[in-house]
Amino acid sequence: MNKDSLKLYAVTDRSWLKGDTLSHQVELAIAGGVTMVQLREKDLSYDEFLKEAYVIKNICKKNNVIFIINDNVELAREVDADGVHVGQSDLEAGNVRAILGKDKIVGVTAKTVQQAKAAEAAGADYLGSGAVFGTTTKKDAKPMDMQLLKEIVDSVNIPVVAIGGIDSSNAKKLAGTGIAGMAVVSGIFAKDDITKAAKELLAISDSITRGQKLPTALSIAGSDSSGGAGVQADIKTMMANGVYAMSAITALTAQNTTGVTGIMEVTPEFLEKELDSIFTDIYPDAVKTGMVASSELIRVIAKKLKEYKARNIVIDPVMVSTSGASLISEDAKETLKKELFPLATLITPNIPEAEELSGMMIENEVEMIEAARFINEKYGCAVLLKGGHSINDANDLLCTDSEYKWFKGKRIDNPNTHGTGCTLSSAIASNLAKGETLEDAVQYAKNYISGALAAMLDLGKGSGPMNHGFAIEGNYKNIDNN
Repeated sequence: MNKDSLKLYAVTDRSWLKGDTLSHQVELAIAGGVTMVQLREKDLSYDEFLKEAYVIKNICKKNNVIFIINDNVELAREVDADGVHVGQSDLEAGNVRAILGKDKIVGVTAKTVQQAKAAEAAGADYLGSGAVFGTTTKKDAKPMDMQLLKEIVDSVNIPVVAIGGIDSSNAKKLAGTGIAGMAVVSGIFAKDDITKAAKELLAISDSITRGQKLPTALSIAGSDSSGGAGVQADIKTMMANGVYAMSAITALTAQNTTGVTGIMEVTPEFLEKELDSIFTDIYPDAVKTGMVASSELIRVIAKKLKEYKARNIVIDPVMVSTSGASLISEDAKETLKKELFPLATLITPNIPEAEELSGMMIENEVEMIEAARFINEKYGCAVLLKGGHSINDANDLLCTDSEYKWFKGKRIDNPNTHGTGCTLSSAIASNLAKGETLEDAVQYAKNYISGALAAMLDLGKGSGPMNHGFAIEGNYKNIDNN
């Protein structure tokens, strides 16, 4: 779920149909810019609710708007909705997740900081808090103090939407609370001109949420003094892909395009302080790890990722070079597999690394599929097996629990490929941080790295770096400071 989908969250109520159909009212609301729709039905039978749900779902799907069911988890599963929203008296978020699966959205009502933290810990994707201005739909709902709303927002790392009595006359009062958006009922559906009401509310939501937060991503990797790989490449990539980049450096290296002449690791204690400093202040929406040479540092990373419940973890398992040379010790390899892989959303091995992880020889597409499936099943994480020119041109294979998908790449005849692995994995992490699905994150990252290679930057005496800023080069020249 992209957080922008929460900007204007319409919650249906057939109290104001006035002879119209609910489906038509939803179409009018979407025409006005509604970014998410929740179907809330309190009085319909299950069959009637299900029939209405299919109609509204199809409207939302046609318009690329997220479709949520209120309360009824079983119906949400039957209609294959994008997710469900539950209250405090309904099924707990963890149980909802177990029923719907990891790919569905779970929203939870939270009226206190304690409820908000509990919902996040249970696996909620977003929170609805209020009633911020009272509400006509729930007579016993008391208005929520703006300071409490802000405290709820600040207490969690998942987005929060305000709900309750919101319309264009009071919505601006929510500015400064840090909300991701507004959930609106009568402020849209009770209006004579539903489309106009939605447009006005979306403009207000844009104005109070714009600039509050930029998606954030963390690189945990070594420094490359020549700037082509490692943390430097990750930061450039993350910035170019529209996220705020942070870093926890695992080692300093003296290197350039011709090779590495020196490495100095940080201590486990210092790496722990780096990670504490980041997670306790600017929480990352995604994490990418690169080469970590020692078991001690790998254990620190795993410990902190678990402690801070890090999400969207992309691991570039820098173990074996494309030429087949081992890059880290056997002990570190085993620790990487045991401690970090189980935490990963995605790992991105090259062919030699996949051969080591699977124990298979990989010489064609069929063997790529077999190895990727084996790694996925063994370590419980999605796998992006990078084909490389020698095996499968520039085509990569994504293997998840349910399926595999090929991502075709255009072969670019550029000898300067220093840092391609770092760049691809950090681009994927950047797109996950922005709320993209895993498949879309991989596709956008592939597009980005193709552009960076096609720019044909030529620096250094060896295998040089790519142009990470190819898409934004010179944009500052158009800025008017007057």
